[in-house]
Order: sequence, then C-alpha cells, then structure tokens
Amino acid sequence: MERLKVNLCGTELDNPVIPASGTFGFGYEFAELYDINILGTFSFKGTTKEPRFGNPTPRIAECTSGMINAVGLQNPGVDKVISEELPKLKAVFHKKVMANVSGFSVEDYAYTCEKLDREEQIGWFEVNVSCPNVHGGGMSFGTDPDSAAKVTKAVRSVTSKPVIIKLSPNVTDIISIAKACEAAGADGISLINTLLGMRIDLKTKRPVIANKTGGFSGPAILPVALRMVYQAASAVKIPVVGMGGVSCAEDVIEMMLAGATAVQIGAANLVNPFACKEIIENLPRVMDKYGINNIKDIIGGAVNG
Repeated sequence: MERLKVNLCGTELDNPVIPASGTFGFGYEFAELYDINILGTFSFKGTTKEPRFGNPTPRIAECTSGMINAVGLQNPGVDKVISEELPKLKAVFHKKVMANVSGFSVEDYAYTCEKLDREEQIGWFEVNVSCPNVHGGGMSFGTDPDSAAKVTKAVRSVTSKPVIIKLSPNVTDIISIAKACEAAGADGISLINTLLGMRIDLKTKRPVIANKTGGFSGPAILPVALRMVYQAASAVKIPVVGMGGVSCAEDVIEMMLAGATAVQIGAANLVNPFACKEIIENLPRVMDKYGINNIKDIIGGAVNG
C-alpha cells in the first residue's frame, strides 16, 4: 500500500513496522505463523563475533505493564549466523534484513560487521552500543559520546551499507551521544533500548533474575521512549528508528510524530506473536481516523510543528 511506504537510509520500506532485535529471532520461526514479507523489515537476533550462551537463568521477570530480561546476547556467533541462520531466513523472507551487531571491543564490532557486510541480504547494520545485560561490553560503549563515536567510525570503515547506532536510554544526555554518532558517520540512530531494572522475590528476598538487573521493556516505557526519540530527532539530521513500549498502530503514529522514520516493535511480539501483523493491518484505519493520507508526511510532525 503506497500510503504506508517510508524510506530508511535510502531503501524504501513497504511500511514503517520493524520487529526489534531479540524478539523475532532470525525470522523463520515467525514465518511458520504468517507471511513475514508483510513487514517493512526486521532486526535479527543480536550477533557477536563468538558464540554466546548468555546469562544464567532465571533471565525473565514479569512487571506491571512490562517485563525485565537479562538474556545476555545468546547467539551462535557470526560464522554460524552466516552459514546456518541466513540461508534459512532467505527461504522465507525476500527483503533486505537489518543485522543487529554487538561486541565487547571496538575491534569486535568491526570484525562482525565486516563479515556480515558480504551477505547480500543484509540491508542495514543496527550496531547495538546499548545492551544493559552483559558485562564488559554493550551499554558501556553507548553511555559516552567518545566511545559511541569510536564504534561508529570503526564500523563505518568496513561497510558501505547504512549504519544505524542503537542508543541506550540509561544516560543523562542522549543528545550529545546522538550527535557524536552522526558526526562519526552514522547513517541513522535507533532508540531506545531497554531501561535498567530489577525485581526482588519477597519469599527469597533476593533478586528474581540471576544477573540481578536486566532490561525493562513493555508498554510502561513508551513515554520515556517518545521523549528520547523526540530529543534525538530534534538534534540530528539523520533518520531515527523509534522503539520502546510500542504495542499498537496508535503508538506507531505517536512515535513517528515524535520524529521516527520507522518504528520497531519489541516486547509486544513476546506477548502476541501476531502483534506486528495486526499493527500493519490496523495502520490504514488509524490513519483515516486522524486524517493522515500518507504516513511519511507525519514524520517529525510534533518536532517541526
């Protein structure tokens, strides 16, 4: 449908709806439920240089209007993603996919992106400098403008594909980090990743999650995400991919008004595996309700208006 199309870093998407990394696997699992080619694209499971088992269990804690997870970037490593996961994905998804990449050093990020750069199906890199659930990497790169810029430059030097830097909400000044990434060559930014949270078991009087803390996501964080997307979109000229608590078509419209070119859906996929499909189907109705003819016309409406 023409009225749903948006352009993300030079590539046209059929619609702005993108399942977020870590909530959609490598896609083929959801392809058993519905035709995932209706999606704009999706961001596949966070990939690192080496295989990772992830954090010890328990890794999940329920919260009011959300959840906490500390999976810890469990993945088979970049070599197996290339040799095993991408061929299975290619059989069911016929569009460019977003590669989510994490690392524990600047060199790790560059190595993994350089390997994935050779894969035709990769359309964008989403470089995660914001994971709160791993030690010695992840979020430590995304809480300092200089560190975020170093990762951006390193990845930019090994690929000609669009580089989108995924930022952390666990900072006091999101604008300086967004600007640093833009200045270092980022083609876009995505935000927000999860907020750092905790639950305590009243019976054991100990943290519910073995990692003690984890990433808080779900509908409760939408107002924080909207605020930070608005701030970032106001400060940079590159596209912003918004996420955080989005669970319906109305939330997508709100996120785009805040400045997002495309919108990722995270925790909602874990509650309802058909969430993205239903959001895409509902978008035209919601657009009609609010007098929106073409969805790209509203990008940054609240920023610029």
